[in-house]
Amino acid sequence: MIRSTAEPGRAPVFLWRPFMPTFSIIIPVKPSGAIKALEALRRLPTDEYPFEVFVAEGTMPSRQRNLAARQAHGEIIYFLDDDSLVTDANLPRCAAVVRDSSVAVAGGPSLTPPSDSFLQRLFGFALSSPFGAGAMRNRYRAVGTARETTEQELILCNLAVRRDIFLEAGGFDERLYPNEENELLDRINSAHRLVHDPGMAVWRSQRSTLRAFMRQMFSYGRGRAQQTLLAGPRSLMSFLPLLFVFYLVVVPFLSDFWVWRFPLALYGLAALFSAVAAAFGSGKPGAAAVLLIFPIMHICNGLGLLKGFVCGKPVVATDDTVVVIRKLKSFEDQTW
Repeated sequence: MIRSTAEPGRAPVFLWRPFMPTFSIIIPVKPSGAIKALEALRRLPTDEYPFEVFVAEGTMPSRQRNLAARQAHGEIIYFLDDDSLVTDANLPRCAAVVRDSSVAVAGGPSLTPPSDSFLQRLFGFALSSPFGAGAMRNRYRAVGTARETTEQELILCNLAVRRDIFLEAGGFDERLYPNEENELLDRINSAHRLVHDPGMAVWRSQRSTLRAFMRQMFSYGRGRAQQTLLAGPRSLMSFLPLLFVFYLVVVPFLSDFWVWRFPLALYGLAALFSAVAAAFGSGKPGAAAVLLIFPIMHICNGLGLLKGFVCGKPVVATDDTVVVIRKLKSFEDQTW
């Protein structure tokens, strides 16, 4: 793209600028809910980035995102959560990735802000740890360079998809929440490339209480089970928390109780090693307290998997849920 940098009374100077696609930013929110994401979007230099913003109010995020995407006009649909705080780097880094026409999806991690409480930062350490979250840990840490990936490294609170491919794929499966993005990305990945760029990060606070974090882990497990029932298994590693729960229930009743406690001892050693690694890696000795978070998150995730499998395949809600789409910013309008 050619752009003039002329000032009044001076001859214009033309510079070559990289290709910048148009973006439609979509943010689902509960009715009358707060939208922290807008604070960061308003700070972007709007003369540089052509984007529009849609806020979709309702109680079914998958449906909210789908309806907003059908009204969008941007070449790239950029999904954020209501508390995802972007930086100036997000749109240009995304544009650099999707310049390759074979790339259908670009995304980055959701990072824990330094301002979060000690407990919230423990949750962040657990989610970004290999022992805590396995292959999905890169959703919560910025490591490495931009690379081709799978759904395991991408997260819906910071996800950009080509609009034509999103609509061609039929959007999110509205039977799923959460894990709707994982199921969609698996479908898209069968014919297109997905890219994870650690520099395309958002700041997003972790759950503020242990109870909320436990609900989150339970929900993730339930969503993974329901995704599996609809689309088949993808990664057997995802089901380790369920096996862990079964093990904890069965082991007290086994005859060779002391022999069967050996796997539990290995689990404890692995958790301890990961906690020490978190403390040294972050330079914060208190991070070792994540040792107490690991079993909680794994048990809750395993129970969620169990609940999802027991409940069976999810169905599309038949209630008269109202979704209100508000367009807060157009490509041309520089005001909010």
